[in-house]
Amino acid sequence: MRAIARVTGVSFNTVSKLLVDAGRACAAYQDETLRDLPCKRIEADEIWSFCYSKQKNVPADKRGQFGYGDVWTFTAICAETKLVPSFRVGPRDSGTATEFMQDLASRLSNRIQLTTDGHRMYLEAVEDAFAHQIDYAMLQKIYGADPEPQRRYSPARCQGSRRLAVVGSPDPELISTSYVERQNLTMRMSIRRFTRLTNAFSKKLANHCYMLDLYFAHYNFCRIHKTLRVTPAMEAGVSNTLHDMEWIVELIDEKAPKPGPRGPYKKRGISN
Repeated sequence: MRAIARVTGVSFNTVSKLLVDAGRACAAYQDETLRDLPCKRIEADEIWSFCYSKQKNVPADKRGQFGYGDVWTFTAICAETKLVPSFRVGPRDSGTATEFMQDLASRLSNRIQLTTDGHRMYLEAVEDAFAHQIDYAMLQKIYGADPEPQRRYSPARCQGSRRLAVVGSPDPELISTSYVERQNLTMRMSIRRFTRLTNAFSKKLANHCYMLDLYFAHYNFCRIHKTLRVTPAMEAGVSNTLHDMEWIVELIDEKAPKPGPRGPYKKRGISN
């Protein structure tokens, strides 16, 4: 954001306010538009980031407050249309997982096959959101000892996986989290705030969420998917138009509140 302020020659606060306005407009539009979706196969996962500081460096007076330290983003992706119908920012716990699954369930029109990783928080979350009206499976990965333990930022080597049917009759050949994990990589490559080992992290939780609203609006409605050759929203039948950044600017203008009275009229409570 400071780089944008330097390049454009405007105040940093102006750039920050534009991000807030864009995030709110994109969030409102997607909340209204992404309804009764025809998705049939969904993959869900969560991706780590942090706000303010790393968890170990959070000051004593801010410890235990969400928005300082670890922040997780729960994402879902349609394996066929590559649409991201829902996401949720919160701690990595059953409460956030339940809110995420309830929001996802409210946007779908069909019975789906859902795949998540083996985290236990999803069991209760999926039950609360879908009951038994779903084909749900977990993909549990098996990790072994890292042959190079001195590597600090590399995960342990995956030695295999186990498919576990939880509810309904999920197709074993379609139990996968590959698409949502690739979506997590796309987020890290596209959103500067998710880049590891830099100082480009979010300083405020609210701005972090607004950036995600803007990113997913661009991903769903503006970015042509290379394998589909259309946007995910077009593939899902949500939109029949390829949108661009000018469209997002128009959304900001549409959602902006109308200017009220200014000057002496405002002080006296008189409308002009």
